[in-house]
Amino acid sequence: MIVFDVLIGLVVAVVAMAGLSWVRSRRALHVRHRRILVPFTDGELEPTVLDAAIRISQAEDATMVPAYLIVTPFEYTLDAPMHQQVDLAMPLLEAVEHAALRAGVPVDSRVESGRSPTHALSRLWCSEHFDRVVAPAPVGRGSGFSPKELQWILTHAPSETLILRPDPAHQNGSRNGSAPTPH
Repeated sequence: MIVFDVLIGLVVAVVAMAGLSWVRSRRALHVRHRRILVPFTDGELEPTVLDAAIRISQAEDATMVPAYLIVTPFEYTLDAPMHQQVDLAMPLLEAVEHAALRAGVPVDSRVESGRSPTHALSRLWCSEHFDRVVAPAPVGRGSGFSPKELQWILTHAPSETLILRPDPAHQNGSRNGSAPTPH
């Protein structure tokens, strides 16, 4: 009888451990990793915006999702191959990935096309979830979204949005418009 009681005790313990393991694995499935979208276009992502996006991703233990937005002209179908723009996007995305990976930030890059940058963003937002959007504002004639596009992003973004505008004084290595001082 004692052997039978021990055997039943072992079976109950194994079933309890398996049940606990199953509950933990189900919880893990419901824990979603944070994702931070960093959209850009026009052939570059301002380095200070990239650095800020990497720091935000580190602080939030999030995956950074750099997304190069390709504008497809109306004379082409929306799914037409845009080889020249893809050839421009790939080395940029690779450089962004390397910078993020050097900082220990996981990366999941995207290329999305649309009739405008905002159309490409809306297509991306319809297919994926992001916890935060970090969008670059332009400095002078540099890259970044236009004020109209930024207003659209702030109005339509499905998640918290940060607009990052680099300090224009740092564009030429100077501060407050003065000439850089020699060292």
